Amino acid sequence: MCVASMTTPAKRSSIERTAIQMGSAAPTFVVADVGETGRWYSEHLGFDIAGTFPDSEPYAYASLQRDGVEIMLLGLAGYHKADLTALRPEGLWDAYVRMRGVHSFYESLRGQAFIKMPLTKQSYGAWEFEVRDPNGYILVFSELID
Repeated sequence: MCVASMTTPAKRSSIERTAIQMGSAAPTFVVADVGETGRWYSEHLGFDIAGTFPDSEPYAYASLQRDGVEIMLLGLAGYHKADLTALRPEGLWDAYVRMRGVHSFYESLRGQAFIKMPLTKQSYGAWEFEVRDPNGYILVFSELID
């Protein structure tokens, strides 16, 4: 097959593009203890543990959900996430969560040791704060307020 004859997404008809729609993406975090991490997200950030595999601990997998956001956890015994933040001082995130009610959510967490960056209005108009989970993953919670 000639590469030049392949259709690129940009060249597909508008009818074909509307028939295909991606719905969401879920960050997948590798952690040493899926159960412990799932409980932390539930207790501190209000996520529900929507499913696990297997049915009892130690879990190999868990789906955490809150509203329209999902985070997947994959267990790997002894895993420790490398801290790469010094390599990119402008910021290094593992999940960026767009939401409504960021001020209220931040107020419900204010003073917690896991808040990495306080609620801040960014130059591009979004209000954001950062959280570091017990495994070192950085989540940004953001709301663009006009």
